[in-house]
Amino acid sequence: MARFARLHVLNKMVGIGLVPVFYHQDAAAAKRIVAACAAGGAQVVEFTNRGDLAFQVFSELVRHFAEAEPEVILGVGSVVDPGTAALYLSCGANFVVGPVLNPEVARVCNRRKVAYSPGCGSASEISAAEELGVEICKVFPGAQVGGPAFVKAVLGPCPWTRIMPTGGVDATEENVTAWIQAGASCLGIGSKLVRKDLVAAGDYGAITTKTAEVIAWIKKARGE
Repeated sequence: MARFARLHVLNKMVGIGLVPVFYHQDAAAAKRIVAACAAGGAQVVEFTNRGDLAFQVFSELVRHFAEAEPEVILGVGSVVDPGTAALYLSCGANFVVGPVLNPEVARVCNRRKVAYSPGCGSASEISAAEELGVEICKVFPGAQVGGPAFVKAVLGPCPWTRIMPTGGVDATEENVTAWIQAGASCLGIGSKLVRKDLVAAGDYGAITTKTAEVIAWIKKARGE
C-alpha cells in the first residue's frame, strides 16, 4: 500500500522537478543509489521493472526507506500491464510510470488513488491519458518524440498539460534548461544521472553531487 497520498506525490514531483530513474538487481546497491539521489535533493525516485524478480528488490527498498529515510517516495517504472501495476502497488509503490499508455493500468492506479504517468508520444495520446485522470504525462522517448520543441508545441493549445520528458534528457545545464524553459513540469533522468560507471566504482557521492547540480539548474531555469 502506498504510504503517500497521490496529491503529495504529484506536488513533490513538480516541486523538485527531477525524478531519477534506475534499475539495479542488487538490493544493497539499489539502497545506496536511492540514498545518493535523496541526499542530492531528489526524494522522488523511480525504480524500473527491468529484471527477473525486480519486485523483490523494490519491496526491500520500500521496507528499508520507510524506516531509514521516511521522506523518500518510491515508485515503479517500465509498467505496461495492469497485473504488474497491481503487483507493485501491493509492494508499496507510490506512483507508477510506463513507456506506453494503458487504460487498464490507469484504472488500477485510480482505484488505489496512486499517480500514473504513462508514456505518450503525441498530443492525442496525452489527451487520452488526461481523460483517464493522468496529471503528469511522461513524454517518451523524449528526444526522439521531438525534444523541448515538442513540449512547447503541445503546451500552446493545451497549457493545462503537465509533461515529464524521459529518455534523451541529458544531465547538462544546457539540456535541462531547454526542457524546463519549454514548459516541462519535471524531468525523468536515468543513465545520464545514475551512471553505470559510478555505481560500478561505488562512487555514490558523485551521483549525489550531480543530482544536486541538476536540481539547481532546474531552479535556475524556473527563475527561482
